[in-house]
Amino acid sequence: MNSLIKIFIILLFCASCSKKVIEKSSIKETNLEFQMIEAYQEGMKELEKGDAIFAAKKFNEAEILFPQSDVAPRAALMAAYAYYLQNYYSDAIAELDRFLRVYPKHKDIVYAEYLLGLSYYEQIVDEKKDLNSIQNSKTIFERIAKNYPNTEFGIDAEFKLDLIYDILAAKEMFIGRYYFDKNKWVAAINRFKFVTDNYQTTIYVEEALHRLVEIYYIIGLEDEAKKYAALLGYNYQSSKWYENSYSVFDKNYKKAQIKKEDNNIIKKFKSLFN
Repeated sequence: MNSLIKIFIILLFCASCSKKVIEKSSIKETNLEFQMIEAYQEGMKELEKGDAIFAAKKFNEAEILFPQSDVAPRAALMAAYAYYLQNYYSDAIAELDRFLRVYPKHKDIVYAEYLLGLSYYEQIVDEKKDLNSIQNSKTIFERIAKNYPNTEFGIDAEFKLDLIYDILAAKEMFIGRYYFDKNKWVAAINRFKFVTDNYQTTIYVEEALHRLVEIYYIIGLEDEAKKYAALLGYNYQSSKWYENSYSVFDKNYKKAQIKKEDNNIIKKFKSLFN
């Protein structure tokens, strides 16, 4: 009997201790949640005031205080947004990379990806220098356009991609023209073909086709030159590049065009005195 009483007392004591631990843990958790909400709200206030850097620090603090809370991923995303607003793109990228790694199933994952793409996109200044930013933004926006079609994010991603493709095509054309001027025909052909194969929707595809006509004609491959001229004529017959390609085969064509333009100028000049 004494043994049973001792066991009962021990169990009762353990239950009492467990209850106190749970109560203490609950109090501590409530306190942490209160501090987290306070830090998050302070971050929002600072963001509204325009102090994005201090706001980002408060959002980071909110996430660290109570990482298991539903507010934690929101705080992480707001920290990234605050850095983006202040043009601290490297910090925004670091925050967003971490967000995608820590919260891969979050409901706002598309917004995080979109903001990451923008953080790279905003750093594009020169197509000859900012290749890393261009390629990263291209990869991200292509993924968004594929995974979220017909959404606001997907539509804007496609618009951004059109601009990115123009930039990348411009880079290829710049290098291609350099090789063309140096008479490095094979290297130039590879660049211009890359444009015609990969950037068909850009404004540079017409010139790229014309350059191929020129090069193949110069190196004596007239059949290849005619093939690209026909392709240019079929798709862009009203283009100035088609006229330039036509004049490659008909040397008198350009002279006739110049004479015709001169006559039009003379007619306009005469009409001033009528």
